[in-house]
Formats: sequence, C-alpha cells, structure tokens
Amino acid sequence: MNYALLPAICCYLTGSAAYAGFLFRQKNGYNQLAYALVTAGFVIHTLLLAEAILREGTIPVRNLHETLWFASWTLAFVFLVLWWKSRLKILGVFAAPLITLVAAAAFFVPDTAADIETSLTGFWLIVHVVVIFIGEACLALACAAGVLYLIQERNIKFKKHRFFFRRLPSLELLDNTGYQFIIIGFTALTVGLITGFVYAHSVWGRFWSWDPKEVWSGITWLIYAALLHERLVAGMRGRKAAIFAIIGFAAMLFTFLGVNLLLEGHHNEFTRW
Repeated sequence: MNYALLPAICCYLTGSAAYAGFLFRQKNGYNQLAYALVTAGFVIHTLLLAEAILREGTIPVRNLHETLWFASWTLAFVFLVLWWKSRLKILGVFAAPLITLVAAAAFFVPDTAADIETSLTGFWLIVHVVVIFIGEACLALACAAGVLYLIQERNIKFKKHRFFFRRLPSLELLDNTGYQFIIIGFTALTVGLITGFVYAHSVWGRFWSWDPKEVWSGITWLIYAALLHERLVAGMRGRKAAIFAIIGFAAMLFTFLGVNLLLEGHHNEFTRW
C-alpha cells in the first residue's frame, strides 16, 4: 500500500460526504466546501503524480495500481474543469464518490514492479494514453448526466415531485450537458485512437492487429459515433440519448478493465497486479 496517497483520498472522501450533505440539505455552503475539498485532493494528487513522472521519466500507468491512480487523477481533473464550465452542481454527487472509489482501489491494489519493457517512453504512446484517459473521464460524466436524466424523467412522468425532483435540474439542462460531455469525450477518444494507431505502426509495423483492446475500443467508438450521428441527423435527444450514453459507458468500462483482465493482448501488462 502506498500511504502517500492517503491525504488525497481523504480529501476526496470528505468531499464526497460534503456533496451528500448538499444533496440532502440543498445549501450552497455544502457545495462550495465539497468543491474545495475535491480541489485540495486534486492538488495533492497532482503533486504526487508530478513527483512520480520526474522520478520515472514517464507517466505512471505501468500496472493496475498506477493505471487506477492515474485514472482517478484524470477523473478529478475533468470533473473540476467541466463543473466550472457547466455549473451543474449535482454532478459532484456522482463524480466525487467515483473519484474516491477509483483512488481507493488504487491504494489497495499492490504496486508491483514494472518490467523495463513496459516503460511509456514514446511520444505518441504518451499522448495516446493521456488523451484516452481524458476522453474516458468525460464519457463517464456523460453517463452520470444520463442517469440523472432518467431519474428526473421518471419523476416527471409519474408525477413524483419528491426528493430527487426538487434536487435535480431540468431535463433540457441534463440533456444538453450530457451532449457537451459526449462531444468532448468522443473527440478525445478519436484523437486517442489515432495516436494509438500511429504508435502501433511505429512499433509493430501495422496500424491494426485485432488485439482485443483495439476491437473493443472500436466498438466503444462506434457506439458514441452512432449516438452523435442520430442526434445530429435524426434529432435523437432525451431518454434514448441518455440510454445510449449509459450503454457507451458500460462498453468503455469493459474496454478499460474487463478486456485487460479477462482477455489476452498486448495491453495486459498495463493492468498487472
């Protein structure tokens, strides 16, 4: 266990508790405190990440411990930026616990020694990894907006003007916010895949090798491409778009962890533990 991670995790955890307080009490002070705590955790997290990069000379994603730690940092970064942009206060109720969960998982997963071959030294590979992680974090928040949309829609449909109805924003705001997150996430995912192809060609002499990670990345990309196509061409919005966002996130989650843990491929080394 890497106990240096504990201060950041404690900040994320208390930030999650403050967001829970905001959900129940609806007082802006809870929201401000929660955002400040998550920001403090992110600053500590960033300092630890910077120290690791300076020490190793590359981004730390060489095993499952490092991958989860970097994923939680990316989630925190994207959440803080997109929260400032969208001002969707309720988003933190979902994002902060998710950041805490991923960071805590990293803490409990052993930090196994990485082979020299797994070092991420290529420019295209570093860009590929960073951009993919940012895209995945955006799409995770789009899934959160989709879940909130379905909850609020159900409240309106069945006229349940109770707990969540009073605390969630309008359907239009949730739909538009989720759409913005998907555009950003899909763009980053596309750039990440392209840079991955370039790196693969420079190392293995081919852009595509039918590796399970590549196949599932392509499936995930197609799901979000279909969502954006239907929205732009057929005007798909609301419930269907929210369900698409959730399905896309499920595929992305399987691509991120399930493929590496269950299937063989040249990406498995990054999730060893």
